[in-house]
Amino acid sequence: MSNKLLSPHPHSVVLRSEFKMASSPAVLRASRLYQWSLKSSAQFLGSPQLRQVGQIIRVPARMAATLILEPAGRCCWDEPVRIAVRGLAPEQPVTLRASLRDEKGALFQAHARYRADTLGELDLERAPALGGSFVGLEPMGLLWALEPEKPLVRLVKRDVRTPLAVELEVLDGHDPDPGRLLCRVRHERYFLPPGVRREPVRVGRVRGTLFLPPEPGPFPGIVDMFGTGGGLLEYRASLLAGKGFAVMALAYYNYEDLPKTMETLHLEYFEEAVNYLLSHPEVKGPGVGLLGISKGGELCLSMASFLKGITAAVVINGSVANVGGTLRYKGETLPPVGVNRNRIKVTKDGYADIVDVLNSPLEGPDQKSFIPVERAESTFLFLVGQDDHNWKSEFYANEACKRLQAHGRRKPQIICYPETGHYIEPPYFPLCRASLHALVGSPIIWGGEPRAHAMAQVDAWKQLQTFFHKHLGGHEGTIPAKL
Repeated sequence: MSNKLLSPHPHSVVLRSEFKMASSPAVLRASRLYQWSLKSSAQFLGSPQLRQVGQIIRVPARMAATLILEPAGRCCWDEPVRIAVRGLAPEQPVTLRASLRDEKGALFQAHARYRADTLGELDLERAPALGGSFVGLEPMGLLWALEPEKPLVRLVKRDVRTPLAVELEVLDGHDPDPGRLLCRVRHERYFLPPGVRREPVRVGRVRGTLFLPPEPGPFPGIVDMFGTGGGLLEYRASLLAGKGFAVMALAYYNYEDLPKTMETLHLEYFEEAVNYLLSHPEVKGPGVGLLGISKGGELCLSMASFLKGITAAVVINGSVANVGGTLRYKGETLPPVGVNRNRIKVTKDGYADIVDVLNSPLEGPDQKSFIPVERAESTFLFLVGQDDHNWKSEFYANEACKRLQAHGRRKPQIICYPETGHYIEPPYFPLCRASLHALVGSPIIWGGEPRAHAMAQVDAWKQLQTFFHKHLGGHEGTIPAKL
């Protein structure tokens, strides 16, 4: 039994079978031409229906290739987008390419090879990538696999009031030499969810930005901090405000009139920030949450240990020892943990691996740098990348847990992610393999494997929201991410 392709008319393709097709639905199913078998893909892709005329099945002429996104046009950065292509030839090989330029013009790109199905359609939720920047069934791979054109560039969003635009292209054929461009679409991903209010904070010494959900408050409050890069980063706070939280992105050095270095930090500054948030009319008490990554995570531990009004803290790859400078609060001092630069290793690419540089805070004089977490009255969630090459995040989380339990405190929740590096960001940020470290003064590696790291970011984003809703109260926001 064989099928023959005939073309009696220039505007149609006719499929004639050598058996009588109209008499038996079972035969039509077996030949993959039974109409109901097309419904699932037609609903999303808008496929033209096959039309039966006697013993002849007429297939409309192939349309021009079209890229289809759902949601169309634009969506929030932490939301997935469904990508599909229709109007291809049956089983046509194509290459999909994504490109993005950051606010400084740096180019990020990813690509993957696919093959259309027998109807000339391609849905990334059902079709595995055959090669390129990633392989397998990865519906969001074209975003999380983006890599910088120039090395040592990390994708960072500075101005949350403008979106980042991703250009998606479909090219005929496969690498190394894909053919002509078949179609292209521009997809905008924004960081300020609809209705979220952005309020600059310049109160006393406090410098930051407060983001409030669109609906009436009061809301659970969160202080959000980043690491040794300094300045003020708002993108995580703005996205999180869309989930029902009042989130203040807090700068603590190298921003406006704040200190230019971390040589000495005073916890009174952070206390002032906590008190500002607690006194805000749209923030519900009795306490606030803390969210920090890297040095910001370490500062969350210090704030929870010394300050009042902290109910819950999420520490992303933080240290249990004070690092990089002296920390002071009301006559108490935490010196920085010691370093040994002789323990720096160099990768085959010539970048520094500093994971072993810091001294252990469990030995000798470095014990004085151990943050007294046993004083904390808050609940903790540690999110840990097990391939973090900045420092030993898993070790630090476990030591914090031991200290808390030894003093009768509540056991913290620790979630470890294999093959995940230092920068655990909101979903779909690409992995930063290496970049300049502000304290080291040279490029270092951050660890992580792209796919595992991407999956960890999606899960961590969900986990921290669940944790804050549980311990700070409140309800799910009106703009939930599709996790």
